Amino acid sequence: MDRVNRTKSGPGPAGANLLAVRSHNTALVLDLLRGAGAAGISRLELAERTGLTPQAVSKITARLREEGFAAEAGRRASTGGKPRTVLRLVPEAGHAVGVHLDRDELRAVLLDLNGTVVGERYGTVGLGGGAEAVLDLVAAEVTALVGSVLGCGAPADAPTLLGVGVALPGPLDHVRGVLHRVTGFPEWAGFPLRDALAGRLGVPVVVDKDTNAAALGLAAAGEGGSFAYLHLGTGLGAGLVIGGRVHRGVRTGAGEFGHQVLQLDGPLCPCGERGCVEVLCLGAVGRGRTAEAARVLGVGAGNLVGLLDIDLVLLGGRTVAGDPEAYVRGVTEVLTGRARRAVGVGEAVPVRVASGGERGVAVGAGQLLLGPVFGRDG
Repeated sequence: MDRVNRTKSGPGPAGANLLAVRSHNTALVLDLLRGAGAAGISRLELAERTGLTPQAVSKITARLREEGFAAEAGRRASTGGKPRTVLRLVPEAGHAVGVHLDRDELRAVLLDLNGTVVGERYGTVGLGGGAEAVLDLVAAEVTALVGSVLGCGAPADAPTLLGVGVALPGPLDHVRGVLHRVTGFPEWAGFPLRDALAGRLGVPVVVDKDTNAAALGLAAAGEGGSFAYLHLGTGLGAGLVIGGRVHRGVRTGAGEFGHQVLQLDGPLCPCGERGCVEVLCLGAVGRGRTAEAARVLGVGAGNLVGLLDIDLVLLGGRTVAGDPEAYVRGVTEVLTGRARRAVGVGEAVPVRVASGGERGVAVGAGQLLLGPVFGRDG
């Protein structure tokens, strides 16, 4: 296993009670503290922006300070009376591990409460290694990552660790943490990944599709509105954010973008259908025809835009990273052509490369744990 340990902070405060941050009002305060950054925010401003009484804010902030989540950030001049004390979030008071388990590689990152990467590991073993071997490897890498940054022998011994988020290709059951038939890896069908990994690590585990995790990470980083994140790597999928929230669907199956059929008599896809966007797009990639792959991706994106009327299309994944300008250009051309032909549509939906790079999915997986701390969906 190749190791990439880039540590930016030391261990967090011992004994922080992570379960205490579950209340809705506390989450509101924490979110505002995080948004204020190092400059901090006063209790009066917290009360005004949350709608809570000053007394309630004082109780919440006193508890957060006692538990190590908040600290003084100086004083600010007041329009009348004594200067106001301002408070800031303590990023190292909590951490989350995000794991991107792809078909042929694994990447794990450790995030602080700000979502900053404070440690990372990478290796070239993925789903193809088989369930038990892969789980042993994930557990070993998470343990090594947490130990190297937080100085503990096991994840369960790290008092600031919220848990582990795992993102991998779907379809899967996000609520139960059970995999369905991952395209190309039927042996994983029905595997209870969440419970199996939690049993090995002794900490909470959340499982979601790689595309949903990436979309969540983008939203947490400030990407607003309604957008689609299209991930083209060893497979093809979509993460959907509608009105600022990740859309998973009633059965958590939304975003199976790659298996919409474009050509009824097309090539056989590993999913069992013919002419899916994924098999057509990856087939063009395999023949070295990037422009064709980009157009196929654009047709699929056009269908998505037409169905959901979203604001933005973001592209990511290792295949896109190989020639990002070509993919943005090809998808944009298709969407522009559709917009010109449609009545009352106006300008085409913008297309650009998603931020986050190769870490994007792993960082989003970590946000599955961090989001609820700040009152946001995980």
